Amino acid sequence: MLGFAILLGFNIAGVWLHNLLHLPLPGNVLGLVLFLIALGMKWVKLEWVENSAQFLLDHMLLFFIPYVVGIMAFLPILSAHWVSISVGIIGSTLVVLWMTGFVASKMEKPSSEADTVTVRKGDAT
Repeated sequence: MLGFAILLGFNIAGVWLHNLLHLPLPGNVLGLVLFLIALGMKWVKLEWVENSAQFLLDHMLLFFIPYVVGIMAFLPILSAHWVSISVGIIGSTLVVLWMTGFVASKMEKPSSEADTVTVRKGDAT
């Protein structure tokens, strides 16, 4: 229960901060940033929240059901604009894939010649 209380406390703190300062980030995101800072500064130990966070991750699919059901109310709008929605979803997915590959390639350590194996034609058995 301590883990849930800590996670909920950071969520509430983020929402409160959003309402107080009118920041452009949602309160939930601010709460996660505060939580990340607290973990990095060792104010909150990972062991305190690990079980609660794992429980939430294991059951995450259940938390999306209300949103998926709520989309049914917007079916007329979705059917009228399905092309632009599809282009946006596919385009943003491709941008994320490209950016992830780009960042991963820049973060990868350059390999030395000793690490690479060259197989010449005719040498492979």
